[in-house]
Amino acid sequence: MNQPLFDTDGGRRQTSEARSSESRRSMLRATLAAVAGLPLGIGNVAAAGTEASVRVGAHHAPRAKNVIFCFMDGGPSHVDTFDYKPALKKHEGQKIGARWVSRKSQSDAARVWFGSPWKFRQRGESGLWVSDLFPELAKVADKLCVVRSMVGELPLHGQSNLLLHTGRILGQAPSLGAWIAWGLGTENSNLPGYVLLNNDWVPNGGLENFGSSFLPASYQATMMRARGNPVDNIIPGDSAERQEHKLRVLSQANAQYSGRTSRPGVVNAATANYQTAVRMQRTVPEIADISREPEHLQRLYGIGSADEHQNYYASQVLRARRLVEAGVRFVEITCPSFDGNNSPWDQHSHLVQNHEKNARVTEQAVAALIVDLEQRGLLDETIVLWAGEMGRTPHTPAISGVAGRDHHVSGFSIFLAGGGFRPGMAFGATDEFGANAVEQPLTVHDLHATLLHQLGLDHEQLTYRHGGRDQRLTDVHGRVVAEILS
Repeated sequence: MNQPLFDTDGGRRQTSEARSSESRRSMLRATLAAVAGLPLGIGNVAAAGTEASVRVGAHHAPRAKNVIFCFMDGGPSHVDTFDYKPALKKHEGQKIGARWVSRKSQSDAARVWFGSPWKFRQRGESGLWVSDLFPELAKVADKLCVVRSMVGELPLHGQSNLLLHTGRILGQAPSLGAWIAWGLGTENSNLPGYVLLNNDWVPNGGLENFGSSFLPASYQATMMRARGNPVDNIIPGDSAERQEHKLRVLSQANAQYSGRTSRPGVVNAATANYQTAVRMQRTVPEIADISREPEHLQRLYGIGSADEHQNYYASQVLRARRLVEAGVRFVEITCPSFDGNNSPWDQHSHLVQNHEKNARVTEQAVAALIVDLEQRGLLDETIVLWAGEMGRTPHTPAISGVAGRDHHVSGFSIFLAGGGFRPGMAFGATDEFGANAVEQPLTVHDLHATLLHQLGLDHEQLTYRHGGRDQRLTDVHGRVVAEILS
């Protein structure tokens, strides 16, 4: 006799197939919690999208092997860091007028020019202009390739973050780190190819900035925190024997299920995540333990600083070096938030106070990273990218002791070091006020294409079939900027 589809209380009775499916999902969730957490927790593995494709590998001989992305969330002011504009001080307090109003900048004709509160000096043998806001980075100026002509699309944090990370202002696409991890894989099977060294908050645009979207879920970022245990469930709750048994049972169940589903790649990605998580439990604690580093090196990075935010950031930057040494392809570091703002460099007011705080928190560790990588012979094969999602306006509503700068994407600065980028150079230029890129404007797609090129990947060939077409990080845009390559 067939069982009724409805219980006597009116609730819908599950068929044996449905019960089996639900039981399996429950087992997956329970085993996942017992074995280890999914990297980052961006979403259900079933959201990974289409069947996993075979990794492409390098298209040509790479110049670099790894990337460390120092993400300056919120947008550091280009005219207070690397883009010297004496005309701003000369015309300070004068109205900008209608000519300088732009949809790519928070602007109106009544705003006034605002000169930099910091002095600029030419640094090193290259004579690169760097302001006194960055005394430590100034010492490594001859290693920096500064791009002064970056341009964005919209002066909004969420959209600009997604553009910088995914190549699209609406997101819904894999992040730069996910593309690189998928294209090249990790050099260490005990670690993921893409690690996010986060500081306990999520930037505008959300976790999609670090996701894998339609690429397999195993290529999304794995998050390591600055405080406490670096990764959830990194300390096993079971003995090694019991854990191995659970993983074996889970892998067998997944293997059986993947043979019956139309999307086996989703199931395989889940299994790969679990397996990586177990291996990470054996590897991550050692890599995250920076006490193993010599004291003088810890001091070089700023570890032990009385400023807790500097101490946390310095710890994450040192971990980044340890991760690339261990074979992780792409490491991103976010900035600590010291005032509750999830865009730490976003100084619409109190520019001097808070830009100085951000600089104190971050620049010593970034400069130390460049020095440390070079001393270890790793700078040639590691790209250090320092960038925010936007710059800041060269004008302000009114000059005062608490004046700030607003959102600005029509011309701003980033820098790269190592990995075959030309050191001690400035590329591109903005106009006399730093308002618009007027020489060699570079888009985010150009930046992405050039980064991929240095890693041995052709941005036009690195594609993944999804939504009826071959998707690219650079979509239908981008060029390799040979002028900034050595």
